[in-house]
Amino acid sequence: MSYLIPATTETLNQYTSIRPGETRIGQQLLTPSPLNLTDNLTKSLIELKKRGAKFVILGIAEDIGPKANLGRGGADQGWSAFLSSFCNLQQNPFIRSSEVALLGQIKCNDLQQKSTSLNLELTEDLATLRQLVSQLDDRVSEVMSQISQQQLIPIVIGGGHNNAYPILKGMSQGRHSTFAAINLDPHTDFRALEGRHSGNGFHYATEQGFLSHYFCLGMHELKNSAANIQGLNHYHFPAISYQQIWSRRELTFEQALTVAKCYLGDSMKPIGIELDLDSISFMPASAYTNCGISISDAQFYVHSIATMDNSCYLHLAEGAPCQHPAGIAQGNSDIGQALASLVSTFIQAKQQIGDE
Repeated sequence: MSYLIPATTETLNQYTSIRPGETRIGQQLLTPSPLNLTDNLTKSLIELKKRGAKFVILGIAEDIGPKANLGRGGADQGWSAFLSSFCNLQQNPFIRSSEVALLGQIKCNDLQQKSTSLNLELTEDLATLRQLVSQLDDRVSEVMSQISQQQLIPIVIGGGHNNAYPILKGMSQGRHSTFAAINLDPHTDFRALEGRHSGNGFHYATEQGFLSHYFCLGMHELKNSAANIQGLNHYHFPAISYQQIWSRRELTFEQALTVAKCYLGDSMKPIGIELDLDSISFMPASAYTNCGISISDAQFYVHSIATMDNSCYLHLAEGAPCQHPAGIAQGNSDIGQALASLVSTFIQAKQQIGDE
């Protein structure tokens, strides 16, 4: 477990506010047994599964990926904002939080520290930063592979969208299958293979044989380069743009989701659900926008794809509380609530399938 900082009961106590007569989700979440903290990760996952875990939540507190894409920092703060909100939701008949394990977070502090002294205007420093992202790739993919091997459903929170690549790599290796993925994002994240960063995770995953089907939902027609679009066309990856749905009203969001679900279903592959928080209006993220979608549409997207039997992970990227115009306190509140609502929507949808 060298690349995982396991969650403990103390972690939950840190973020959960106890109120007499109520039970919060943070009081019900499973954590790895202290007896297994020095053992291998597989043993801990098997033990969690025996205790009833179906979902495992994993944090990645880093922003080196967005910086390596010449973007803004702060995505390392999304994980703690999420925990502060999610742990304090109510446990009641609408959700079974006893099926959810808080696994912990990927070890990132050393990589983050190395990145702070780099000057991104220098070519050699930018190359070094992208090498740090590659090191993070190895850590994330190793943990994801072991989660995938146990047929648990990972929910990955925080960090940049660079982590889509190691998530897909680890999930693909664990299941011995290529993957399909859908990404609600104004950016296709299909930039050139120029060294790892938050803008080319899906391109690397495709090029290396982990991603066979990719659907871009809500991409902004003028925020993606001609080369990015050409790359999607080369692999015959479909896209429905933000403008088609919300500007020109050529089809409704529900119709766009139906098209996407047909494509994903026809792939006959396990499906990853990707969402970049910069797709949501006024959300403090690595690329802040006031021309995005609503949080309720984002929830409906997660619910709709999660109800597909083959959907098997959720990845929420780029939440950066410090980018809120009103300051980090408001940013933590907005990011925490958004992430908690999206995660609970995903869990409820998957549990609904199990009840049918």
